[in-house]
Amino acid sequence: MLTYINKENNVNSVIDNSFLTSVKNWSLAARPKTLTASLVPVLVGTSLSYSLTQQVSWDLFFLTLLSVLFIQIGTNFVNDAADFRKGADTSERLGPQRVTQSGLFSEKQVWRAAFFSFVSAAICGLYLVCKGGWPIFLIGICSIVFGYWYTAGSKSLAYLGLGELFVFIFYGWVALVGLVYLYTRQWLFEALVLGTQLGLLCSTLISINNLRDVNQDIKANKKTMVVRFGVLKMKFALSLFFLLPVIIGFYWFFYKKYYVFIALIVTLPLTVGLIKDVYQTQPSRIYNKFLARASLIFLLNGLLISIGFIL
Repeated sequence: MLTYINKENNVNSVIDNSFLTSVKNWSLAARPKTLTASLVPVLVGTSLSYSLTQQVSWDLFFLTLLSVLFIQIGTNFVNDAADFRKGADTSERLGPQRVTQSGLFSEKQVWRAAFFSFVSAAICGLYLVCKGGWPIFLIGICSIVFGYWYTAGSKSLAYLGLGELFVFIFYGWVALVGLVYLYTRQWLFEALVLGTQLGLLCSTLISINNLRDVNQDIKANKKTMVVRFGVLKMKFALSLFFLLPVIIGFYWFFYKKYYVFIALIVTLPLTVGLIKDVYQTQPSRIYNKFLARASLIFLLNGLLISIGFIL
């Protein structure tokens, strides 16, 4: 009897460990450290809307957040599988581990996970469409389609050097203008300004990622911006992505949103330090640390701007 119980406990332990390992691997595939790209626009857009209406629709907030997170996770899954299929992810990659390339999951499993993520985003979005009408429906459909097209297909955006433009439009203009419209039913210039700032800051993440991978991307014929224009020109563009939001921030100063302007100034020393380090360092594995620092700057800007609108 005791032997039977021990065997049953061992089986349960193996099942538990297998489940935990699977959860850990899927979490790795979802790339949780990149999800600030979805979180920040929702926080900032909600804060801007609050400053205009003095109220927050929590149902819209949570369902929007879930929807955009599912879209980004689905995009990450597609990127994992598509880059492996196209030869961009190999054992030589300098970035974090990819589940398809490393054999943790099959390509088919990752494609299925991407499909499930996009369907989940659509389900969450149904309520948003009911509240916001056809503009929100159009935004949702385009976000899913372009999330797939970012790396999938024979002429995908990332492989044509349009990755930064995609991030700028969808994590900047579309996210901010669309969310503020959902809250207020108005197309506001303030949302466009804020979307421009966040879109530029978010583009720094993909730029640093592509700078790190430039040598592997050349071999895979992945014509990112840095592959097309060279490392030095891409570093200059990266500097603009970082600094232009601060210059645009004077709009908020003249608009008498002083706390929002101050929020951009507070993070400027971190930004300048990172730009300096990028200029002094050739693309290598150390760019993973630069990417983490850029993500932190993006998150801090988002949090401080959000607080600035609330104050």
